[in-house]
Amino acid sequence: MSYETLKLHRISPHVGAEVQDIDITRPLTNRQVEELHRALGEFGVLFFREQRFDHDSQKRFGRYFGELDIHPNTPGPEGHPEILPIHADANSKVIAGEKWHSDVSCFQEPPLGSILHIHTTPPAGGDTLFASLAAAYEALSPRLKTYLEGLTAFHSGERNYRRRNALHGIDDRGRVFPSAVHPVVIRHPISGRKGLYVNRLFTYRINEVSEEESEAILNHLLQHAEKPDFQIRFQWQPHSVAFWDNRAVQHLAIWDYFPHVRTGSRVTVKGGALAA
Repeated sequence: MSYETLKLHRISPHVGAEVQDIDITRPLTNRQVEELHRALGEFGVLFFREQRFDHDSQKRFGRYFGELDIHPNTPGPEGHPEILPIHADANSKVIAGEKWHSDVSCFQEPPLGSILHIHTTPPAGGDTLFASLAAAYEALSPRLKTYLEGLTAFHSGERNYRRRNALHGIDDRGRVFPSAVHPVVIRHPISGRKGLYVNRLFTYRINEVSEEESEAILNHLLQHAEKPDFQIRFQWQPHSVAFWDNRAVQHLAIWDYFPHVRTGSRVTVKGGALAA
């Protein structure tokens, strides 16, 4: 694909590109937005350096791509419910994203994308891994691809959010967390590529088979999708931004920097129902 308003540097054959010479903290043209949306579908995740977002400019950038979502478990700061704070320090007992996942896949209509701005980084470490769901699917054997066609999986936020709340001493009794059923194999609405849509954090089981068969197949798919072959590793610098497509990639935040500080914020763009 050719781009007139963007300068893109591909990071790996499967996933990821750095977007250079653009200031996404300022208003963008319609052509820039269209090309960023197209690039997101092509590369799965886009990276930007030296972007000094405040809450308003981060929300404005996110709204170019759709309505912003509000996280089902973690409220945003006053006046900015769409902002998800991302912070870890010496007092943290858990961090966001420490298992492979696609953001909030337990929603009936999972997010289109997530836009993470990290403004304070540790002296070393704190990288994020991204893996291509399409590359993982395409590497499966033809017989396994046929087996997976038409299967669905149950996703729920119950296990993850209650664990996090318990570690933070939050009483969440009486709260109901979202759950959903999605195809195991989806077709990406921009690229048209097929991809696996299961992840370690939110996916509980495959619905159409026995519990034992579900456990075996799901474990195989999770381990397969997490292979280094399909991954890139992003090294954060102060005021870096990652914009990833939750229908195209899954990701993992690495907590190797304790007790140092890593701080930023995320907005999430609403998506739609996933097509098998």
